[in-house]
Amino acid sequence: MTAQGQPGTSSLQALVEDGTLAGSWILDPARSQVRLQTRHTWGLRPLHGVFGLVTGNGTVTAAGEVTGTLTVAAGSIDTRNKMRDKDLRSAKLFDIANHPDITYTVDGIQPASGGVRVAGRLTVRGRTRPLSFDAKVSAAAGEARLDAEVPVNRADFGLTYSPLRMASLHNTITVHAVFTRQ
Repeated sequence: MTAQGQPGTSSLQALVEDGTLAGSWILDPARSQVRLQTRHTWGLRPLHGVFGLVTGNGTVTAAGEVTGTLTVAAGSIDTRNKMRDKDLRSAKLFDIANHPDITYTVDGIQPASGGVRVAGRLTVRGRTRPLSFDAKVSAAAGEARLDAEVPVNRADFGLTYSPLRMASLHNTITVHAVFTRQ
């Protein structure tokens, strides 16, 4: 497993093994982003949204075990369409009055081809499901970055509302997370 995309980065596996990454990490929300991508109008048009409020943290033990949490405020979704955003925040979909956050809890990572395999649990609208995905990770100069495209079927979380069945149930969550040492 090698670090990707940063000049002067060392092998991520070596950094984990020698304890360089051991410690607590916190997400830098100003340099991180979580995006939603799907298709609507019966699959004819792309739909993009950005969650404006993202927080997170992680811990790497001296033994190389990784845990952490990434939380997005569901109500911070912005698709550049106020009416659609209102529907997304409503009880029909995210139900932000009762479920203000979408949370991914990392249970661990393993080396994978070209990066890591992240294992954990995604909680949306009070429903928690196991979810694993491949990611690129890099580490250098007191920061660690994780980049991934995560396929999610929103029906797994009870988000099936779609007037005239216009919106796809299949979504991609794109994560660019920058963590700094705490």
